[in-house]
Parts: sequence; structure tokens; C-alpha cells
Amino acid sequence: MRQARSRDAGPAPYGAAMSSHANSSYQQDATELVARTARAARSAQRSVAAARRELKDAGLHAMADGLLEATEEILAANRDDVERARAEGMTEGLIDRLSLTPDRIAAIAVSLREIAGLPDPIGEVVDGQTLPNGLRVRRVRVPMGVVGMIYEARPNVTVDVAALTLKSGNAVVLRGGSAAAHTNSAIVNVLRAALVSTGLPADLVATIDSAGRAGAAALMQARGLIDVLVPRGGAGLIKAVVEQSAVPVIETGSGNCHIYADSCVDLEAAVPLIVNAKTQRVGVCNAAETLLVHHDVADRLLPTVAAALWDEGVTLHADEAAETALRGPAARAGCEALLVPATEEDWATEYGSLDLALRVVSDLEEAVAHISQWSTGHTEAILTQDIAAMNRFTGAVDSAVVMVNASTRFTDGGQLGLGAELGISTQKLHARGPMGLAALTTTQWIVEGDGHVRP
Repeated sequence: MRQARSRDAGPAPYGAAMSSHANSSYQQDATELVARTARAARSAQRSVAAARRELKDAGLHAMADGLLEATEEILAANRDDVERARAEGMTEGLIDRLSLTPDRIAAIAVSLREIAGLPDPIGEVVDGQTLPNGLRVRRVRVPMGVVGMIYEARPNVTVDVAALTLKSGNAVVLRGGSAAAHTNSAIVNVLRAALVSTGLPADLVATIDSAGRAGAAALMQARGLIDVLVPRGGAGLIKAVVEQSAVPVIETGSGNCHIYADSCVDLEAAVPLIVNAKTQRVGVCNAAETLLVHHDVADRLLPTVAAALWDEGVTLHADEAAETALRGPAARAGCEALLVPATEEDWATEYGSLDLALRVVSDLEEAVAHISQWSTGHTEAILTQDIAAMNRFTGAVDSAVVMVNASTRFTDGGQLGLGAELGISTQKLHARGPMGLAALTTTQWIVEGDGHVRP
């Protein structure tokens, strides 16, 4: 599987930049800060690992209340970050991910309350049995411990991760990126105050943003202090963390997501679904980046879906067959500039913008082959009314999430009943797909005997 390129991949050279430019004393200071912060988080986590659900839920509701009360303060900090980002040339897709509004803060508060309403995973019995020798064995969920998070300009992640780690009995050390520095600082202050107000330790949520990239490097090397590290952002950041971290990593993936419109597609339903998947929020990892269309329906579907996408300002990067079918409609609509030839690079690109790669395929097998070559293993969708095609596609596509007649935008912890998400895992060990509370736990074997000795 090829690694998708992202045109908004973010700061790829975390390790390289620090090794060549960071002052050694600054790195030492960052290492000491990470160690102090992680030790304080460990102490806080031990006090909450077996806490009653009622106490953790009270903390979540206090966080929600605190965010709503501090909305104006958070928005002011966010405006500073957005203005600086625009001045530095950040793309509009990333600006959208960075930006908060009163409605977005209200939605974050709602998600906190939803997480409070979810079952507590800690202590859940995963499986168990009584052995022939009388030993009673069960495997139960326990917290991971101290979670490290390195992520880019997404301040909602600050809240999502803090909420999920609290509910699952963990602590978190955050490195949120310079682009959202003011916003994250304001949010973390609110969350820590909310914890204290309910009798929980503030150090369950901590940030090392003040240490900059040196802090990220130190976090990656904090094996023994940080139990698991989760990167969330562009392909460059994720690659750097996976390759350079001494701490175990749960890898989240970039989203080169595909939609395949089969020969038995419902043409009327397909158009708004494709537009939603591409344009509802272009800068997110579950936005569609490539549309594959069966040649039997290309002449009927392509002009209609292209017109709807052009109305939203989407540039179509079309292969030869699709470009031929759309050249006339583009000219009549005055949208010639929004129809360009596709190159091989387009198949590998996570745009994060109003761009969509477009290819006509001969059949489902060619669509599956294309996805197998270019997908990042995040989310793929098939639009079909043929059950055999649906079963073949879902069985053949090796991605974390496969949608059938649904927008790729539903690959989201909140949308899939998790309340929020730590990220979308595209790996196959421990967790895959949207990661909620269960993904922040490990298991412990409890073995009960009656004076048993091994013969």
C-alpha cells in the first residue's frame, strides 16, 4: 500500500528540525519538562484509575459547563490563532479545522455529556471461565496509564482526548502544535479548573506546548514515563512519530478516502451523498478524495454529479474517460477551469481542499484494485443496490471502515456512537477505525484459586 501524499500534510520534519536546529540546552529543558509533567500525570492517574464512575462523569459535566462559560475567552484566543495562521498562508481546509465558533464549542460540550452517559469501560469483563482444575479466570479492562498525544491544529482534539482519557481512567500529556497554541492553552486551563472543582487532580490533563518541537521530541523518547503515544495530523507528522518514537505508538492514518459508484448505483441518491462526502468539511481526514465510477453509468452520473460539485467550487482531476465525458458539460456551464487532467500524483493525494480525483473504471474489480494500490486504509464507500457487489466490495477492501450507500463523513467516533474519538486508527494491532473508550484500555487477567498449586 502506498503512502498518500497530503497537500496539507503539516510539519513533517519534527525530528529532523529539532536535531539540526534545537539548542541542546533547550532540548534538555524540554526533556526535564516532559519528565516532570509525565510523573505528575502518573500520580494523578493512579488516584483515578479505580475511581467511581460518578466522580469521572461529574468531571466531564464540569468540563462541559466550563467550556460553555468560557466560550468568549476561548473564541478570542482562537481568533488570534486563526489570524496568525492566515497571515502565514495556512490553507482554508486547515483553517476550518483550526477554527472554533459558538456552535462548535456547544457541540463539543454536548459530546462531553454524551461521553459521561456511556458505560464505564473500566472493570468490564471481556471474557472468563472456570478451568477444569477449579481456577476462576477472567480478563477485565484496565486503563492504559499515561497517554501522550501529538497533534496539529485541531483544538477540538484537546477536549475529545481529555474526555476519553478521564472516562477510561487515564491521564494525558498533550502536545498540540503551535498553530493552535492560544486556543489550546485557554481550553486546557478550563479543563484543569473543571477537574479541580469536582475533586479530581488537575494533572490528569497537562500540556507541554511551551516546549515547542523540542517537547514533541522529548515526548517521543519518554519511554517508561508515557505508556502509549498517539499522533494525529498530516501524513508527515504521523510518519515522523511512528519512525522516531521510543514509546509504543497507536498509528492514526491520513485519509485518502474513495467512493465507488457501481453499475447498480441509485443515481438520484448518489449525487448529494458524493457532494456531502467531498464538501461538508474539506479539511478532515474522512472527506472523499477520489471518486471511481463504473463505465456503465458514467454518461448518466458524471454530468449531474460534476455540476453539483462545480456549484460548490470543486476542481475535478479527471482521467481521460471522465474528462472526455465532462468536457462538453464543463464548457456549457463555464466551468472549464474546474476540469483538469488527472496525473498519477492525484491518485495518491489527500487534498484537504476543494479538489476531487475522478476515474472511470471498467468494473468493481478495477475499482478494488485502484483502492488497494492507493488507499491509506482509512475509509472507502460503495454506492450500489446490488447485494452481491456490496458483499464483494466489503470483503475485498482492506480498510478500517467500509461504507455502503453512506457518506465517508460518518467515519467519526461521535457519529458511530463513541461520543468522541482519539483518532482513526489505520493499523491492525490493538485498535482499528475510530478509537473510543475501549481503545484507551488494556486488559488484565484475574485468576482466583483456593490454595491451588501447580502440579
